[in-house]
Amino acid sequence: MSKRRLSDRQKDRIQSIQERRRQRAINSNAVAVEEIENLNNLGPEILGTVVTNFGAQVDVEAAETEIQGRVVRCHMRANLENLVTGDKVIWRFAEPHGVIVARQDRESELMRPDIYGKLRPVAANVNLIAIVFSPKPAAFSNLLDRYLVASEVQGIKPVLILNKSDMLDSSEFDDISQLVKNYQFVGYDVLQVSAKTGQGIDALQDYIAKSTAIFVGQSGVGKSSLINLLQPAANMQVGPLSVGKEKGTHTTTVSKLFHLSGGGTLIDSPGIREFALTHLTKDQVINGFIDFRPYLGHCKFRDCNHNKEIGCSLLAAVATNKVLADRLHNYRQILLSQESSRL
Repeated sequence: MSKRRLSDRQKDRIQSIQERRRQRAINSNAVAVEEIENLNNLGPEILGTVVTNFGAQVDVEAAETEIQGRVVRCHMRANLENLVTGDKVIWRFAEPHGVIVARQDRESELMRPDIYGKLRPVAANVNLIAIVFSPKPAAFSNLLDRYLVASEVQGIKPVLILNKSDMLDSSEFDDISQLVKNYQFVGYDVLQVSAKTGQGIDALQDYIAKSTAIFVGQSGVGKSSLINLLQPAANMQVGPLSVGKEKGTHTTTVSKLFHLSGGGTLIDSPGIREFALTHLTKDQVINGFIDFRPYLGHCKFRDCNHNKEIGCSLLAAVATNKVLADRLHNYRQILLSQESSRL
């Protein structure tokens, strides 16, 4: 059953309620900041990294001085932009809390629109997006392509990680094996791992050892289980698939940053079943399909929509198996979803 669409009035009412809650949190936070800053033991400005974001407060890991490596719950000054996990900040320490006074420029940021279409950051300063999928809950190329397009548009390298690969021994999941081959054909790295058997975990660790990576993917694919293998001290909660629906249950409720013992940094994000791309232009979407790029600009008609037009270079590539028909179908579905969201 499709999700019921909210009316404009309902959206406005929800947004108004959330804005009032946000303002109350800001006011409460401002009082806490003032109280802390009035203390005589407020330390000098130092560097740190946001490792967990709770909204009005964040956990910051100190990057220098004698408290380097310590994680401190911090308040934010009211004039600061929203912070996300991975942000580099300047803050001051006052046992046992801290106050963030500034955010440093982001080297990169992963963005997605909220339910109102407003673009919001999910994580900052990442250089690798690890897209986790599995045989159960079922993997869909349309969702994977949305993640890949978002990665390409924002200039962050993606890697596909098939978890629960031990299930591929069953012919029931031949379609997943084909999905892996399809993305390898496109040119993406696909790692096959199993949190259950430990298969491929060392290769995964080596792959992200020099990166700041974010794990994304729908709930239930095993992101938390993989993190527990990569960093046992993380002790992430793991939940079962919901009975009957074979969809994941949410166990991660906030984004968290972990330093891996084998090297590299990892951000775990709450599982999401959809990844809207309504904020992207048509040109951004089509250029997000890396296998389309060699054929763009070579169609007979400059305004070609790549549907049924004569002389379409992209359609010719599909006909000669140079581009997968499923990828072209997913591109069209993304455009349709953009159009329907604007109605």
